[in-house]
Amino acid sequence: MNKVFYNAADAIADIPSGATLMLGGFGLCGIPENSISALATSGIHHLTCISNNAGVDDFGIGLLLQNRQVKKMIASYVGENAEFERQLLSGELEVELIPQGTLATRCMASGYGLPAIYTPAGIGTEIAEGKEIREFNGKAYLLEMAFEADFAIVKAWKGDAMGNLIFKDTARNFNPLMAMAGKITIAEVEELVAVGELDPNHIHTPGIYVNRIFQGQDYEKRIEQLTTRTQ
Repeated sequence: MNKVFYNAADAIADIPSGATLMLGGFGLCGIPENSISALATSGIHHLTCISNNAGVDDFGIGLLLQNRQVKKMIASYVGENAEFERQLLSGELEVELIPQGTLATRCMASGYGLPAIYTPAGIGTEIAEGKEIREFNGKAYLLEMAFEADFAIVKAWKGDAMGNLIFKDTARNFNPLMAMAGKITIAEVEELVAVGELDPNHIHTPGIYVNRIFQGQDYEKRIEQLTTRTQ
């Protein structure tokens, strides 16, 4: 089975309108820039996006929000995106805010084949409304369902033709968890190498989880808030 695709447009070509997508990254670190740009020009819409955050106004998932391609956003942090705020307050966008640890664990549960997890996060808050609560050893826990994502789209530093991935530094955030969790996982990498070139001891995501891979290009690697000091 050939997993290597020519570019982002080819790799995401069959994603339909109405799909549920996991999008890796933390802030703007480690986001699948090429894939998001391809989605933004693809014309698909009514997407449900699962991501730690919603990008910024003109970059990352912010591009999809600008195009009105997102029906629902499931995230932990959305503070850098004014268009997200506008759509939320106007009722144009469905939003599910989730504690960051719960978001990560629900991704992990999907990858492990678990239907749900119990967590104390959210007990006594709006997050718990309408959800099952059980007590274990005298402590209340909230039932949270594993995600069901049609596609997981991640970004890695290096990968090989079998889909084995290595993430670099902070980009090893939600990417490995999401790579395990999608029904179809698409990985874009800064460097695509031949099978056998990656040290097996350094591989973070085995290729068994990855269905498609391509080498990205022209990464901007933006920083959300850059603060410097004068000498």
